[in-house]
Order: sequence, then C-alpha cells, then structure tokens
Amino acid sequence: MRMYKCTKCGYLYNPKSGDYTQGIAPNTSFEDLPENWVCPRCNAPKSAFEPVD
Repeated sequence: MRMYKCTKCGYLYNPKSGDYTQGIAPNTSFEDLPENWVCPRCNAPKSAFEPVD
C-alpha cells in the first residue's frame, strides 16, 4: 500500500499504521479513508495529500 504526504505540513499517512486519532484501523488504504478524513497534524482535507513514490 502506498503512503500519502500532506502538502501543507508534510505529515505522512502510512496505511500500515492507520490513524488512531480518528479511528482508522491499521491496513486501511488512503483510497478507503472517508472523504471527511483530515490530516491529524494540521487538519488539511484529504484532497491536500499526494502519493509518495
């Protein structure tokens, strides 16, 4: 699964870890995150993230 980076603050969403702050289980792909999910560091919307190669 691919990681995604917030273009506002640089936070990396790692699907293997999920996001415990918003109840996202480990092994949840970025594509499967709810549309209202926001960056846990700066509250940027999901649309502010880009894939990391």
